[in-house]
Amino acid sequence: MMVTALWIILSYVFFIASFLLGVVLIAHILLQKRPPSGTISWLLIILFLPYLGVPLYLIFGGRKMQRHINRKGRIDLVSDQQIPGDEAAVIDRFLRTYNIPGAESGHRGRLCRTGDEIFESMKDVLKSARQSIYLSTFIYQSDAVGQAILEILVEKAKAGVDVRLLMDGVGSLHTRSRFFKPLTEAGGKIVFFLPVLHRPFRGRTNLRNHRKITIVDNRRVMAGGANIGIESMSLPQQPAQWKDLAFVMEGPAVRHWLSVFATDWEFAAKETLSKEQLKIPDDPGFIKQDDIGLTKAGIVQVVPSGPDVDGDMLHDSLLTMIYSAQKRFWTVTPYFVPDDALCQALTLAARRGVDVRVVMPLRSNHIPPDIVRGIPLRQIQAAGGKIMFYMPKMLHAKVVLVDDEVAVVGSANMDIRSLLLNYETAMFVYSANAISEVEAYIEDLMSHTRCGIAEASLLRTLSENIVRLISPLL
Repeated sequence: MMVTALWIILSYVFFIASFLLGVVLIAHILLQKRPPSGTISWLLIILFLPYLGVPLYLIFGGRKMQRHINRKGRIDLVSDQQIPGDEAAVIDRFLRTYNIPGAESGHRGRLCRTGDEIFESMKDVLKSARQSIYLSTFIYQSDAVGQAILEILVEKAKAGVDVRLLMDGVGSLHTRSRFFKPLTEAGGKIVFFLPVLHRPFRGRTNLRNHRKITIVDNRRVMAGGANIGIESMSLPQQPAQWKDLAFVMEGPAVRHWLSVFATDWEFAAKETLSKEQLKIPDDPGFIKQDDIGLTKAGIVQVVPSGPDVDGDMLHDSLLTMIYSAQKRFWTVTPYFVPDDALCQALTLAARRGVDVRVVMPLRSNHIPPDIVRGIPLRQIQAAGGKIMFYMPKMLHAKVVLVDDEVAVVGSANMDIRSLLLNYETAMFVYSANAISEVEAYIEDLMSHTRCGIAEASLLRTLSENIVRLISPLL
């Protein structure tokens, strides 16, 4: 009898606690800025499947969390060299309203278009280091490419260079810590950003650091979409498995990349880089010795996005560029899962005569995005947009080209996760010669594509809509 009474009391307490937790989570969902479809999806799964929905939301549901921002530290980019507002491009002025420093001149750089170029450029950049190497990546593979890069890092650490390696805890989950033992023994430091098993309330598991940034001596940066591994980089006898894109640059904006890395490192390593470690060299000129063939890139703007910045800058800037495009809006992305606002903007742009093109792989390395992309792609195609599937291999580059005004190269995909959840960084380029270089890269991709997406069968339509129900939950 006593056992039965105790069981009833515990059941009642559990029910009340679950109900109160559900109310709190529902309030939290309603206060979060997210697409309406995502809000509705989370509400439904918590209301009708609470024992599944509540733990899922606690693990995967968070976006912008003030506590997380305060704990990690908000990225604070400052500049006194920006282009005057009356001379700035429309999107540059728009980004300034988010407290992003305006575009700056005085840069040079180049694109790394192939696996060979990415690998060789990475080696050259690392070998040029004299004082410091700060490297952040989503994936670091323990393959031959990863080993080759590690050997350079070890060599530099032994020579007294301050080597710091930051990897995402999920992206680099399969690379064991012991792989990096030679680096730590040489004096280098390695840290995983939000490991899968981390302290409660330190951060949400679904908020991943997708940034790829390498900074050498606080004056040279290599960034873009390429991870460390054979997927993105080629060896002499082993071509890269994917088609990717990166860039190398020098100039005033390097300090913004450094600020992004510093806040990420402080959060993950619980270590604040000193003023000396963050000091930009007094010499404003470019590196003369061991030059690696950089050409003038001119005017650029660094734009971070993620839980550590206010607003959704990459998402909102893309939306603004689509609506302001007069001649063309070309995008290259491995995964195309836009929210309703972006999809509608692309559709309307195509209808008013803008040359809208979406270039993506015929098949990516993830099945769900390949399924759900069919719905927005057909909508854009029906409005007059061009859908182009890259045929040779997996396409992992992330690029946007708007008219002849701006090109965007960075780490963010055209999907909900990159634009509304992940830690990302992009470079907006406003110089004509650099824009032409990006245009040539995209045109080369287009020459290896198959145009058009076929009508969906009944089974395909059903599967696309089922997966579409899940996509807002990301």
